[in-house]
Formats: sequence, C-alpha cells, structure tokens
Amino acid sequence: MSKLENKIEARHRNLYDVLNQQKYTVDYFQREYSWSEKHIEELVTDLTSAFLSEYTPGDKREQGEQYNNYYLGPFVVSSKDGKRSIIDGQQRLTSLTLFLIYLNNLQKELGYNEVIEPLIFSELRGSKSFNITVEERTPCLDSLFNHGEFIPSDDTSESTRNMAERYQDIVRAFPDELKSDAFPFFIDWLQLNVIMVEIIAYSDENAYTIFETMNDRGLNLTPSEMLKGYVLSRLDNPNKRHKANELWKHSMLKLKAYDKDEDQRFFQSWLRARYADSIRPGKAGSKNEDFEKIGTRFHSWVRDNLQKVNLDTSDTETFERFVQQDLHFYLKAYQRILDAERKLTHGLEPVYYIKHWGIAPTLSFPLMLAALNINDDEATVTDKIKTVATYIETFVVRRAVNFRNFSASSIRYTMYSLVKEIRSVDLPTLKRLLSQRLTDMKESFDGMDKFRMHGQNKRFVKFLLARMTAWCEQQAGMSTDFDTYYQPKTGKPFEVEHIWADKFSRHKDEFEQEHEFQAFRNRLGDLVLLPRGTNQSYGDLPFEQKQAHYIKENLLVKSLCPLAYKNNPNFLLLTNKLELPFSAHINFKKEDIKKRQALYCEICKSIWPEDLTLKTT
Repeated sequence: MSKLENKIEARHRNLYDVLNQQKYTVDYFQREYSWSEKHIEELVTDLTSAFLSEYTPGDKREQGEQYNNYYLGPFVVSSKDGKRSIIDGQQRLTSLTLFLIYLNNLQKELGYNEVIEPLIFSELRGSKSFNITVEERTPCLDSLFNHGEFIPSDDTSESTRNMAERYQDIVRAFPDELKSDAFPFFIDWLQLNVIMVEIIAYSDENAYTIFETMNDRGLNLTPSEMLKGYVLSRLDNPNKRHKANELWKHSMLKLKAYDKDEDQRFFQSWLRARYADSIRPGKAGSKNEDFEKIGTRFHSWVRDNLQKVNLDTSDTETFERFVQQDLHFYLKAYQRILDAERKLTHGLEPVYYIKHWGIAPTLSFPLMLAALNINDDEATVTDKIKTVATYIETFVVRRAVNFRNFSASSIRYTMYSLVKEIRSVDLPTLKRLLSQRLTDMKESFDGMDKFRMHGQNKRFVKFLLARMTAWCEQQAGMSTDFDTYYQPKTGKPFEVEHIWADKFSRHKDEFEQEHEFQAFRNRLGDLVLLPRGTNQSYGDLPFEQKQAHYIKENLLVKSLCPLAYKNNPNFLLLTNKLELPFSAHINFKKEDIKKRQALYCEICKSIWPEDLTLKTT
C-alpha cells in the first residue's frame, strides 16, 4: 500500500464546505435510502429548534456568526482517482439534500433568493448533476427540485419511493415560525453553523475499517446511558444497583432491536408524556422549553428537574421506583405501540392506521402514553392507547379532507396542551375529553363535499379509500382488512383509479372547459381502488361498459352496479345493517359523482364518529 493509500484525514467542516459544488458517489452497499418519518422529523426538528434557540427577531445577519454551532456527526469518504464515495453517512447527507431542495422551493414561495442550489447540484460545461450521485435517484430529485413532488411509476425502486415520501414529511415538519423574517438567518446558520466531521480514507480497506469501527465499537455515551449512570449512582445498595442495571440493560436491548436509536425516542416520549410542563411558543425568537430540551438532552433535563420527575436525592427509593416500576411500565406500553405500528393488532388497529397517516411521532407517542397510569391493568392500557390513536386518526382525516394542514409545526402547541390535559385520567374521562375535542373541531366531514385528489395528497386518498373499502367489507362479514387494499403482502397492489375515463369529449354536455372537467374528475366520488393493471384494460371504456368488470371487484366498487343489489348476500347484509345512501348508477354524470361523494362522506362519519364512547373499528 502506498504512502497516500495509508493516509487518513479527519477535519470538521460546515455544511457549506461539505456540499457546495462537491461531488460524491454512494458505495454500492450504502445505496438504499431507508430513513423513515421519525428519522426525518427528528432531523428537521433538531435543526430548527437549535437555530430558534439562538435567533432573536431584530438580529442583524452578521450576528449569525455568534450563534452556537450544531454538530451533526461524522461521515466517511473513500477518495480514489479524484472521485469520492460515501462509505458512511449517506442517509444523513441524502436527507440533507432533500431538506435543501425543500428550502429552495419554499424560498420561491416566500419571495427570498438565497443561494442554495450549489449545495444541491453543480454545473460543469453546461451540464447539471446532483452533488450526491446515484443514477436511479435522479428522476426523483429532478422532479422534487422542479415541481415539489415525485409520482412513482411501477418500476420505481423502494428506496426512491421512500425519498419522495420523506420529502413530504419535511414539508409537514418544517415550522411555520421560520417562514418569515427568520428564514434567511436559518439558511445562513444551516450552511455555516451546522458542523460535520469528514473522515477521508485513500483506500477502500481503510475506509471500511473506519466504517466498521464507527458502527461496531463506538464508545460515546448516549443520553440514555448517561441517564442510567446518573440514576444508578443514586442507589447506594449494591444489590439494588445491580438489579436496576440488569433491568435497564435488558430494556434498552429490547428497544434497540426495533431501531438503534429507539431507546432515545422512548425516553423522549415518556418524559414528554408524563413530566414536561412547557413547550416553546410558536414564534421566532422563543426559547426552548421542557418539550424541546427533552428532545435534545433529556439526561440533563432530568437532573435539572428532579422534582417534576418525582425524584428526591435524599430518598434513594424514588430512584429505585423510577427504574423498577415507572420505566418498566411505560417501556412495556411503548413496546405495545411499536408492535401495533408494525402489524395490525386486534384492539390496537388505530395505532397501525396512524402509522400510515397520522401526526408526527414526537407528538403521537407522548399523546398515547400520557393518559396511562402505572396502576392501569393491561385491558385499560389497551383501551386508552386505542382511544387516543382513534382521536389522532379522526383528527388528521378530518383535517385532510378539508385541505387543512396538520404539520408538526402547526399543531404542536395544541397537541402538547392536550398531552397535559389527559395525563393519568381514567378511561371514561379520556373518552369524554377527546370526544369534546372532536366536537369542537372546525373541520368536519360535512366539509368534504368538494374534496378531490391533487398532486400532494395521493397517498392520503389511497389511505382513505383503503380504510373505507375494508370497513365496508368488514361490516358485511368479510375477512378483508386495511392491508388488503393499502399494502397487500401477496397479489397485485391496489391503486387509485378514476371512474370517468380521461375523455373530455364525452362530457362536453356538462363542462365547457377541460380544466373544469379534470377538477371534477379528481373528486373523491369519482375514485375507487382497483388492482394494478386491472383498470388499464378497460380504463378508457364508458362507465356503462365498465360495470361488467366492476361487479367482480371489491364491495365498494360493486356498489356502483345494479346487479350488486340483487344477488350479493354480503352487500345486502351491509346495506340492511347500515343506513348509508348506497345506490346503483345506470349512468355516471356530475350528479352521480356528487351522490357518490355524499355516500363516502357518510361512510367516513360511521368510521370516525365524534363520540369516542361508541365502538370504533
């Protein structure tokens, strides 16, 4: 190995130096982009919270030089023949690229003209290319950069689909208080004050050794480990300390089996749910409070707020109880939520639903844990978690069908106030409080009469149709469920399809302009779920000819056909059981779409009633 190949360099660099006009490839085993919503939301929340703790309205831009830096961690690069390949850290760097694309799009809406593009792509001899180069991602990044959305095709990779979804998570997570005079200050801070450590190796062998060392033998203590050290140091009995240590260790191993950082998220959720009293107001210049401090340094927050956490340095039994009782109880509940997120679980179905369409995990998990009391039995724990998850799902669906935002930034203060309101309440009180919250909502299902699909809500439309379709079939005694239509494990996936073919010429008797036809065609009442490829074979047919095919599909599609009302026991059971305005359609005109939309509205009211004391499914 040459002298250069032996060389390893490490230096701290701000984000501007890392990405501006720089080119990286991604090593083959690193190419899958796998971050989930919780990861991207943590990144956006941590960065924006760190900035807002420094910024004060009225600052001059040059004062940003005095703002505190934020350390984002290391990344490893292999440099060979003038080309640099990311060996470790591409998840963060890819996420930062998505974030920068969003900020670049946002500034156009806000009327700013900050120089962001060179951190996203660079130009050579008139040819532009993204700074982090993975060929299969280019169409997605192009579309996000130019249009703010990417519509996957049948052959789009899961990694690329994931990138498009994470971009939408960024849209929802970015705080409103930065969409103002603070925006250019944030861009400065992000580029110049966010620090990473770049480790460069000049041979693949050294690069992979560094990668393995960082991932297998890291010695830095995490916040949960520092909290453990503090709590156990207060136990003066060696046997009790050993017992507490074993419980803590095994508990963290269980959490890390879900995700390597799940222990951090557990403590953040638990402490916010049970003990945090304050949250930063939603305006620029406000300082971080309990909610934000727990999100960044919860181990320090606990030491500074012992009384809030019911710990007393003069009473070691309080620390023993913290581990043996409190941690054990809330960890078990937290694991039940994690498991219910991953698989439809009887009694906890709404937890699964809000995983696919809900509020940010930093808000939903504290809400689901807040009402639990250490003396609750297992059945009560289940009912409380289900009740809160049902409220969350009803809240987000009603907001979405009324075209209302429910990003973390727009609802965080409201939801955190609710966390404090429902702490430790009994189950009847919980249902009463949350039912009243739904009653008081401005948005109702009555406002969905004009709800339609557009470029930004296609994932929600599929979620909504999957919930309605599965619910109708379950009411008819069939064994299908949400997964059957949203993400089936076998068979063809289902897709949102129009009942009307994209043929304006057939509808000139009702529309003068094509854009009016297209807008009406995208209304919810004109949409159904069909297996991928099925509609392609008859999608251009007039409605009258489609009926022969529709009668073979799911119950909600069948309900369009007169034949379904004659020889279909399952459907007749559904219509007899529920007072819903099902009707067959001989033709399918504007008025038929309105009737269909009214049916969907009533189905939604049945699935998500305001009164949470009613049985929910």
